Amino acid sequence: MSISTVIKSIQDIMRKDAGVDGDAQRLGQLSWLLFLKIFDAQEEALEFEQGDAYREPIPEAYLWQFWAADAQGMTGDELLGFVNDELFPDLKNLVAPIATNPRGFVVKEAFSDAFNYMKNGTLLRQVINRLNEVDFTRSEERHLFGDIYEQILRDLQSAGNAGEFYTPRAVTQFMVNRVNPRLGEKVLDPACGTGGFLANAVDHLRAQVKTAADHVTLQAQIFGVEKKQLPHLLCTTNMLLHGIEVPVQIRHDNTLSRPLSSWDEDDQVDVVITNPPFGGTEEDGIEKNFPAEFQTRETADLFLQLIIEVLKDGGRAAVVLPDGTLFGEGVKTKIKKLLLDTCNLHTIVRLPNGVFNPYTGIKTNLLFFTKGQPTREVWFYEHPYPAGVKNYSKTKPMKFDEFQTEIDWWGDAADGFAARVETPQAWKVSIDTLMARNYNLDIKNPHVVEQESHDPEVLLANYAQQQARIQALRDQLKGILSKAFATNALMDLSQKVSDRNQDLTDEQLEDLLRD
Repeated sequence: MSISTVIKSIQDIMRKDAGVDGDAQRLGQLSWLLFLKIFDAQEEALEFEQGDAYREPIPEAYLWQFWAADAQGMTGDELLGFVNDELFPDLKNLVAPIATNPRGFVVKEAFSDAFNYMKNGTLLRQVINRLNEVDFTRSEERHLFGDIYEQILRDLQSAGNAGEFYTPRAVTQFMVNRVNPRLGEKVLDPACGTGGFLANAVDHLRAQVKTAADHVTLQAQIFGVEKKQLPHLLCTTNMLLHGIEVPVQIRHDNTLSRPLSSWDEDDQVDVVITNPPFGGTEEDGIEKNFPAEFQTRETADLFLQLIIEVLKDGGRAAVVLPDGTLFGEGVKTKIKKLLLDTCNLHTIVRLPNGVFNPYTGIKTNLLFFTKGQPTREVWFYEHPYPAGVKNYSKTKPMKFDEFQTEIDWWGDAADGFAARVETPQAWKVSIDTLMARNYNLDIKNPHVVEQESHDPEVLLANYAQQQARIQALRDQLKGILSKAFATNALMDLSQKVSDRNQDLTDEQLEDLLRD
């Protein structure tokens, strides 16, 4: 039975279970099972390599081979009781210091908020037996499953309520290819989701591994942070699949919850590749971690500030951002000025509608910049649809080969991209022009006369873009009004105190503040 058939069969079995409701819970259920099975395959390999020196990172009873591998093993209520009353509580409460038991720490983090949704132990046994048909100790099946795993994410991951979208593989490959991480460089995705960018970075770096020492270097240079449990678990599993043996650098946390001023030289990285959530807002108080003039609750704006801060001088970044960031004003303008003053924003690739279908029709852009030198000019490249294509879809996604024209045109950062030339898709804009535009980076292709389209999908995408612009203006107006009301309230209070022209008791001051 093929791996894709196995996964489809597992999903069909889960649909019969009364405890599993919808794709999100099926994905969550499948994720912790996959994690334990893949983790066990890795442990078998480590035990073979280390021999008598090998020590189990978790209690032996919870390794897949001891409770799940036997097709005739526990089932029904016995299996359900073991999973719910023993395996889950013990792994969640595992004592596993990162310094002395890093592999155990990875398991504890993976299970911190995981949940067993299945209520039928017999169906759970059927799911486990299907998974056992895949042998993750065989490199061929492991490699093939990496592709299947990505398909699972694409099929099941729906857009969240905080602007989270699956990044098409073609986009992640292109961004990694252009940033070109090198062996030994610290690579970070501060909003890593399910690990698409990091997995591509690992594949890119593996081609540079020539010795055992190089392998050790690769293991330690990949870093990611994800605040939601399920994507974090998926990312950790993804890293195991891609050969990161102890992915302790994939943290379950919110990167933005740390004050920006607390990031020091030791925290800085060489490469950032990310698609931060856009369209979403952070919880109250997170904005206080950022300088007063740059404070906002919009997630993408906060991440852009963070990326600028954590890059080393000479560090390189590739970031997916919506059109709203390019044309936005207020705090967005200040952040873009900061970006252009401290980094060389050398390239913006403007993607067409539909790249993120079916998750969103919002138009997006790929920003490439290097920290340490101010921007003198920005090159724009408008990515065209392939011949005969009017829009992308879930069944007809963007392909990496489409970016070959950009790759051929790109040039070399070492000589300031001297070989670049203007084409029907490429044009450059000076920093003086951008400053005169108040740092509005939403610049249309001057070589193309805009034509009105009547394609329903294009019209819907344009409508979504207009709504995004309107929302950005609303947010800006809300911020201005909030500041104005706060200023007026303080002035009114000051006038009341002045009118009293006397020393106020604490009780009188409290009365004024209440008023």
